[in-house]
Amino acid sequence: MIYIVTGVSGCGKTTLGTLLSEKLGWTLYEGDDFHPQENIEKMARGEPLTDQDRLPWLLKLHDAIENERRSGSDAVVVCSALRFRYRQVLLHGSIAIVSSSPSSSSLSSSCPDQEAPPPGVPDVFFLSLYGEYDLIYQRVAARRGHFMAADLLRSQFDILEPPGEEENVLPLDIRRSIHDLAGVVEEHFLSQKSPPSLLPRQ
Repeated sequence: MIYIVTGVSGCGKTTLGTLLSEKLGWTLYEGDDFHPQENIEKMARGEPLTDQDRLPWLLKLHDAIENERRSGSDAVVVCSALRFRYRQVLLHGSIAIVSSSPSSSSLSSSCPDQEAPPPGVPDVFFLSLYGEYDLIYQRVAARRGHFMAADLLRSQFDILEPPGEEENVLPLDIRRSIHDLAGVVEEHFLSQKSPPSLLPRQ
């Protein structure tokens, strides 16, 4: 099983992903580590990333996810994945990309020349962290040592497309403590792995 922890910068993705990795004993893939230096420098200057900036990054994360799936392993992936089409690249890789010319490609939410890939896959779940802008901005502004400028948060909210039910999503309210959220995810994991008769009674 793969859990992809999503949401805008400062919502607690890395904190939750790290805790889940420790509690479940799963490999952790931190999305920030997959960004090329050019992306990091751009965000540090307060410049929003374009789809062209994001595409190589998303494809690298897709490769990591597919390697884990093919090996039958479990993993936690931390990635903002703000839009539906970005999440499609994480799940399906180049299938979710429409090539406009031999030398360029673009992200697209639909593929006119072939059947669109499914919005979700059975063994991958999106953990969607959500919260109010003001609360998250306070967190980002107080953060030290991270390359992303706090002023970029508004641009992330502007393009945010929260995952829908058809994407295998588990919404998580960041007003709850990080340990409460990890507990919700652990219960979800058990519900996916255990027969109904073995689940704890409510």
